[in-house]
Amino acid sequence: MFRKSLAIALVTLWLSIGPLMGNALAQDAAAPNPIDSGDTAWMLVSSAMVLLMTPGLAFFYGGLVRSRNVLNTMMMSLVMMATIGVTWVLWGYSLAFDVSVKFPEFGVGIESYIGGIDWLFLNNVAADKPDPVGYAATIPHQLFMVYQMMFAIITPALISGAIVERVTFKAYFWFMLLWSTFIYSPLAHWVWGRGWLAAIGSLDFAGGTVVHISSGVSAVVAAWLIGPRKDHLNKPHTPHNVPYVLLGIGLLWFGWCGFNGGSALGSGSLATVAFVTTTISAAAGGLTWTILEWVLRGKPTAVGIASGFLAGLVGITPAAGFVLPVGAILIGSITAVCCFFAVSLRAKLGFDDTLDTYPVHGVGGTVGAILTGVFATKAVNAAGADGLFSGNPGLVGIQFAGVLATYIFAAAGTFAIVKLLGVFMELRVAPSAEDQGLDINEHGEEAYGEDLVGGLSIFESSSPFSPKKV
Repeated sequence: MFRKSLAIALVTLWLSIGPLMGNALAQDAAAPNPIDSGDTAWMLVSSAMVLLMTPGLAFFYGGLVRSRNVLNTMMMSLVMMATIGVTWVLWGYSLAFDVSVKFPEFGVGIESYIGGIDWLFLNNVAADKPDPVGYAATIPHQLFMVYQMMFAIITPALISGAIVERVTFKAYFWFMLLWSTFIYSPLAHWVWGRGWLAAIGSLDFAGGTVVHISSGVSAVVAAWLIGPRKDHLNKPHTPHNVPYVLLGIGLLWFGWCGFNGGSALGSGSLATVAFVTTTISAAAGGLTWTILEWVLRGKPTAVGIASGFLAGLVGITPAAGFVLPVGAILIGSITAVCCFFAVSLRAKLGFDDTLDTYPVHGVGGTVGAILTGVFATKAVNAAGADGLFSGNPGLVGIQFAGVLATYIFAAAGTFAIVKLLGVFMELRVAPSAEDQGLDINEHGEEAYGEDLVGGLSIFESSSPFSPKKV
């Protein structure tokens, strides 16, 4: 009797807890969710910080031009937020980062140069699990995608600084659409999408080659093909609003902490290193530029210290996660010196790179990429490499190869795109429009005050709903 009661009790207990044990065992068998809330939070904030850099760039560039062109100049940055924000989702991200290439007709090895098409329209890009390739193991795939989108937005916007005050907005729009597709996405794949530059060991933590060299080189080629402003050497072109410039560099510096710090793709010690090196390199760049102006020109300027901050930020970008703090100070200072004299040389040559895009971004990115090969150390980042000062001079040669490849590809691609667009549309505004200003002629509005036409503003007079004079 006792045995029968015990058997009944055991069966009852099993029937009660069996399903619960089965669920627990099933959960244990399932792979644990690798998404880390801390990493995810940091990367969401970093993405927003990098997005803010584009309006910051709009203020920085907008303050440097003449008042009649400020809105057009700022629009050149803001329209990238609209355009690339869509095209990155449709095809840009897939071409940059998908490694499942499906272009067999192009032969073996194409995956080293361009991404695949499996992630078009964000197909297979999940919001609840990491990317399947292993770019970022602890954050959602969609978060990695949107973080990279912010880089894709600001990079072509940098080019606008070289061609403002003369290019038509239509030509600029189509140039940037083609450039972001055929230049930026392949370069991002080469370096960050496990392409051939990554395979040879070229280091670019946050965009020295992908962002700054590519935009700087493309800027100088575009400026050369489009030609100088008609009054470039005949009239002074002083900044119309220096406080805009200072506001812009403040926003850029703030965003750059996410630009470089977020490139760690997590919230740990590597993000801390990148944040620290970014900050002190910018400080060193600003201090160096200020001293150079003070000694060589007698007075330190507000635009000068802003330019120095920017040079320091550009220089540290490829190195931020690979160097020690002292190396960051040296990179910021050396880059500022090189950019300072590059700006002076550009002025002496009379070349119309309107806002010195190449002397700062092109030269700064080049210097920073090479110095990464000098100061990099595995003591900071075991996934990186030792540089010249850590006993590996070969890294300098690898960095130079990455720089050279970026120069050739960006220059040739930009030349082809500009020439192609020139067949289908006017690249420059009319001389009279250049005299009057691009704000009115390209956008029908102006930044300061109103030009009245029959008692109505320019915008109102062109509206189909405006009152008509009898």
